[in-house]
Amino acid sequence: MLHPDLPITTERLLLRTVTSEDIDDIHAYKSQPDVCRYLPYEPLSREAVAERVAGLWARTELTEVDQGLNLCVEERASGRLLGDVVLFWRDAENSTGEIGYVFAPDVAGHGYATEAAAALLRLAFEDLSLHRITAQLDARNHASARVLERLGMRREAVHLQDLWFKNEWSDTMVYAMLEHEWRGQRPSVASPPHRSIV
Repeated sequence: MLHPDLPITTERLLLRTVTSEDIDDIHAYKSQPDVCRYLPYEPLSREAVAERVAGLWARTELTEVDQGLNLCVEERASGRLLGDVVLFWRDAENSTGEIGYVFAPDVAGHGYATEAAAALLRLAFEDLSLHRITAQLDARNHASARVLERLGMRREAVHLQDLWFKNEWSDTMVYAMLEHEWRGQRPSVASPPHRSIV
């Protein structure tokens, strides 16, 4: 079982458990076709978001392999919901996980995804003692690849036309980082997060 200490604060962000009050804000961006273009689902209805908030996204600990911990990303200064992140527990024996993130398009370009994903890596490596973290993305998703590269994750593979995705063949890129690589990062990336006392 992986039981994270939540919420997590960074310089600008609060990563916290999803609540029913987030449904409309999440729906506002996850209902947009351009946001869902590279996600493994079509734009979501409000009802679909509400169902996930009450079910899959409500998890606060990981008790089984392949479960995901979904967290809302809130701007601390304004309280605005910017997007959400997920940490999957992929393999217990080999201590591996996987990260993902989705942000509203109007907050792109401010480094929020990088800051939130760095907090997920800290959680995975420092709090949960995982050994290896991966991220998989559609090879056309250049913005997401730039986030992973800024984090210091290394591109390990490109799987050509490995997935029939939204009515066409797509390529998958795999990025990864090991725990010792995370600890060797520059301080601005690997510095300890600020913990909320809530």
